[in-house]
Amino acid sequence: MADHVVVLESAQPFEPVCDALARAVSAHGFGVIGSHNLGETFRGKGLSFPEECRVFEVCEPHQAARVLGADMQLSTALPCRISVYTEAGRTKVAMVRPQGLLQMLSSDPALAEVAGEVEATTLAIIREAVGQS
Repeated sequence: MADHVVVLESAQPFEPVCDALARAVSAHGFGVIGSHNLGETFRGKGLSFPEECRVFEVCEPHQAARVLGADMQLSTALPCRISVYTEAGRTKVAMVRPQGLLQMLSSDPALAEVAGEVEATTLAIIREAVGQS
């Protein structure tokens, strides 16, 4: 699994990294189509959850349309998700690599190309968000 997941650490606190991620998503031509504050949700349900975790659903519509134009079943893998979370006082940003995810679902070489392009951009977004740009 480690090969299919990217995790980068930031020296910044959780909220500034979330803000930086949202800006980087937009700067790279993607959009945030939703976010889920899992820590807040869990605590709101009465669970003891000391960490923060926000999952951003991000998408570049042209790339997503290419994927869905080839195979609508791949809608199950969209949109891309980037997670910002804390772990033992450290802020981390993670995602499942689009290329690895797509390889599990399709052998179409054209889609592998799209996944490579999306992965390169989402990695740049994460690097920017953690201050490694």
